Amino acid sequence: MPESPPPIVALDELLGLFCSNPAELGKFEPRSIDQCPRDYQTILAHQSHMTVTVEKRHGCPVDVQVLETDFTETHYLREIVLRRQNDRRVVQYGIVRLALAALQPQVRDEIMAQRIPLGRVLINHDVLREVQLHGLWHVDYGPRLAATFELDVPQESYGRTALIYCDGEPAVELLEIVAPEESF
Repeated sequence: MPESPPPIVALDELLGLFCSNPAELGKFEPRSIDQCPRDYQTILAHQSHMTVTVEKRHGCPVDVQVLETDFTETHYLREIVLRRQNDRRVVQYGIVRLALAALQPQVRDEIMAQRIPLGRVLINHDVLREVQLHGLWHVDYGPRLAATFELDVPQESYGRTALIYCDGEPAVELLEIVAPEESF
C-alpha cells in the first residue's frame, strides 16, 4: 500500500479559521530562508517551539492570551497572542488548529484551559514531538494585525507555518507571526 502524502499546512485555511477577510490581517508573501533578514531567520527558521524561542529572544517568560476559540468534531481552534511577562508587550500572534485525538486527555485539557502556551504544555508533559517548518512568510500588516500588536500604524514582519507531530502523529497546525523587530 503506498504511503499517504505528508500533511500540508495551508496558510489560507488557517487564516480562514478566524478571519472572514484575511486582507484585514495582512498580505502574506512566501519567502525562502535566504530572503528573510537574519534576525527573523533566527527566530522563525528552526524546528523548535516558538514559546522557547520567543522567551530566549526576549529574555523573559511569555504568557498566552487567547483571543478567540472554536471547535469542530475533530479539532480545537484558537487565535492567540503571546505577551512578555515583564511588560505585557505582544511579541507573537498565532492561529492554532489542534487535532483532538492526537493528544492524551490531560495534555489536551491543559491546552484548552488557556493558561499556558501550547509549546510549554507539550514540554511540561514530555510529549514526544517534532516541529516541522512548512513555510516562511513576509507579512505586511493589515489594520487588524497592527491593532493586535498594539501598533499605531501597520508595519511589516515575518511569520511561519509549521506542523507539530506528537508521538508520531500530525497534531498541531500553526501560523505564527512575530512582532516587528523595531518594536522590541
